[in-house]
Amino acid sequence: MRSIVLASLVLAAGVGAAPAPTAFTGADKDGRIRTQLMARESVVISSELNAKIARLPLKEGDSFKAGQTLVSFDCTLFQAQLRKAEATNEAARKLLGVNQRLAELNSVGRLEVEQAEAKVKESAAEAAYMRTTVSKCAIGAPFSGRVAKRMASSAEFVTPGKPLLEIVDVSQLELQMIVPSKWLARLKPGSTFTVSVDELGQSYPAKVIRIGARIDPVSQSIAITGQITGNHPDLLPGMSGWASFPAK
Repeated sequence: MRSIVLASLVLAAGVGAAPAPTAFTGADKDGRIRTQLMARESVVISSELNAKIARLPLKEGDSFKAGQTLVSFDCTLFQAQLRKAEATNEAARKLLGVNQRLAELNSVGRLEVEQAEAKVKESAAEAAYMRTTVSKCAIGAPFSGRVAKRMASSAEFVTPGKPLLEIVDVSQLELQMIVPSKWLARLKPGSTFTVSVDELGQSYPAKVIRIGARIDPVSQSIAITGQITGNHPDLLPGMSGWASFPAK
């Protein structure tokens, strides 16, 4: 099979360095399938500003909650520009009010009023732009999880697109594996099985949550996704093991 190679086949049984991914060979003699734990969400947090990092408190392995500030930037300049834009908008609004009153008294023409209205719109747009910029001075966590990799440091000046942190959601790890397509007769979403995790030497109950959308015609195999039942903080993304399905 050449067309489907999943990360679930990256590690062979036993201890040692992981070999390169191999083609699907089906279940072992005991009817087990190799599987790997994957984070449901994995995100690289990047900068959207040209700015110096003010705080980057989390280290690799640290946990965080959804909404917690992961990175904050020194935005003194942007905040000053915002105050200037807001002051300019306020002055433009006052000028518009004066021109509108004078127009009622026939002291200014319609052109002056239209120019004042355009100035209000322009300054309002500039203030909105600066508010958006300032809102990016702190990056909050999109979900609860842990830091997988830190790629920047406090006091470092960064540019837009610069990767800062790689974070993963470890609350609900998924199991990726490839099974023979003939197993579809007995595997459905909700089907239960057991996973033996190599790194911990322990077994955990699990269930099928998704079945792939197509069968590989060469290997007659299909990808399925499972999930370990219950809360197990000792499990980490990248761990691998064997999935054992009840015989039917």
